[in-house]
Order: sequence, then structure tokens, then C-alpha cells
Amino acid sequence: MARKSVIQREKKRQKLEQKYHLIRRSSKKEISKVPSLSDKWEIHGKLESLPRNSAPIRLHRRCFSTGRPRANYRDFGLSGHILREMVHACFLPGATRSSW
Repeated sequence: MARKSVIQREKKRQKLEQKYHLIRRSSKKEISKVPSLSDKWEIHGKLESLPRNSAPIRLHRRCFSTGRPRANYRDFGLSGHILREMVHACFLPGATRSSW
């Protein structure tokens, strides 16, 4: 189980990313359209003034039930060992069991 502070930090990053998503996307489109280098630097300065945690690259996919940051399956939103436990307990229909 991940620490609750880490999970809350990740939720805060998600909120910031959603808040600044349109501003960040429009600024990046402007950079590609502007021909002069000085204007590009000006727009880049606007991008740098946004909070760091609002960048989508800082988001980390976590397990839905435990908050574990590694070995996550996108389709289920679960980490590997939780997914395996749920498949063996028949909580995920359509998933095949394997044991080795």
C-alpha cells in the first residue's frame, strides 16, 4: 500500500494538469505556428511560468486499489499482483487464469 501522502500528491497533480491543459496545448500550437525565434521564446516563457506539476509527463499511473506505482495494467488500472489475485478469485470475467 502506498503512503497516503503520495496518493494525495498524485491527485493534486491530476487536478493541476486538467486545470492548465488547454493553456498548455494552445501555447504549444502557437509555438509551432510562429515563424520568428523571439516570439517563440516569449511563448516558451509563458509555458515555463506554468506550475511544474501541471505538466502531463509528471503524472504517474497508479494501482486503483493499492496505489502501487509499478507494474500496472492500463486495461484494468491494477497492479500485477492485485490483478492476479482478482483473476484467481474470479472477480474479473473473461480473464484467463494461469499458474506456474
